[in-house]
Amino acid sequence: MKLLSNILLVLVALSSVATAPCAGTSSEEMNGIVVLISANAEWRVIRSLHPDETYRRSPWGEFFRTRIGKGRQAKDVIFFHGGWGKVAAAGSTQYCIDRWKPVLLINLGTCGGFKGDIGRHEIILADRTVIYDILEAMGDSRQAIADYETIIDLKWLGGNLPAPVRQTLLVSADRDIVPSEIPILRQKYHAVAADWESGAIAYTCARNQQRVLILRGVSDLVASTTGGEAYGNPQVFEDGTRVVMTELMKQLPKWIEKAP
Repeated sequence: MKLLSNILLVLVALSSVATAPCAGTSSEEMNGIVVLISANAEWRVIRSLHPDETYRRSPWGEFFRTRIGKGRQAKDVIFFHGGWGKVAAAGSTQYCIDRWKPVLLINLGTCGGFKGDIGRHEIILADRTVIYDILEAMGDSRQAIADYETIIDLKWLGGNLPAPVRQTLLVSADRDIVPSEIPILRQKYHAVAADWESGAIAYTCARNQQRVLILRGVSDLVASTTGGEAYGNPQVFEDGTRVVMTELMKQLPKWIEKAP
């Protein structure tokens, strides 16, 4: 009888280990919504809007957990600072997917707009992303660029979008917009704006079959002839980022209501 009791105790212990959440997570943190913020300037706005949250550290950046919405409609939300550029964007996106298994990952951020094609502070809902700064000397770069192009499934949003946005393509590169390249980006992709991270975030989500929403506002404008209004004057970018991120945070509860 003693041997049988010991065996039963071992089986119970093994069962509790098998059903426990992964390290670093808890059951209430899993299957919520992750809001991924990339650039440092963008995260500073989030911090200013949420000064009293408990901020924790990850291998990528800070994060905090809160609830957005009222009553039964309220949802658990993790705000996560993933870092700027394609490498940090892809790595932090994968980290969030693995750790929290979100029903929806939302990327809020900024982009540079092409002057004459889009207005300052206008919000873009990305339905396709292209990473355009892939240069292949041995052959044709077009195939490599096509391999990383991502179509974002937005059918789940339905016909009525909860906020005024322009649904269009975003192009990404690990650099600011080169003014002389704007005519090429217009011609090849019909692009109206560019950023650093959305292409990597969309691609990583697609590889994981992760539902994603990318909303980016135009912080500043770049012209093919006169250059960027923030080039050499970063305060323009900082000011535009504050306006854009504040507006995106106002809109966020309406987008979250659309989540499964």
